[in-house]
Amino acid sequence: ATMDWMVQEQERGITITSAATVANWRGHRINIIDTPGHVDFTVEVERSLRVLDGAVAVFDAVAGVEPQSETVWRQADRYEVPRIAFINKMDRMGADYFASFKSIRERLGANAVPIQLPIGSEEKFEGVVDLINKVAITYTDDLGTTIETEEVPVEMRDQVELYHKQLV
Repeated sequence: ATMDWMVQEQERGITITSAATVANWRGHRINIIDTPGHVDFTVEVERSLRVLDGAVAVFDAVAGVEPQSETVWRQADRYEVPRIAFINKMDRMGADYFASFKSIRERLGANAVPIQLPIGSEEKFEGVVDLINKVAITYTDDLGTTIETEEVPVEMRDQVELYHKQLV
């Protein structure tokens, strides 16, 4: 579904108005609301938070927690909306998963626990390690549309074991 349908949204690469769509997954209907991330549209986000059962907060792997993220996080706290944090843009120059993750814990006071770890970053970003099942999920094309499941890279096994124990 196209969520950012306005010309200004497409030109600027941002969401200006909340948009809703539906996805069916394993017999469940999931209502998705894409809300603006820019400070100028805080009221639009607050309206959406009042009706949500949960939220996925998307954070930039380069910038980490940004001021507007803090505002939205506080709003979600106020409405007691459960959240999953997703660290996006791992393929960008300057991407640092662990710095972004640390900013979520420190700036938002969130009791965050990773369920995935990235395999590489920037131009060497190859995929993620699923910390629950302890498998690597790698992207085999430039768009990330084709994936393969394989063993965790040898150089990550100790780190994966450590985070897996924290998770379970």
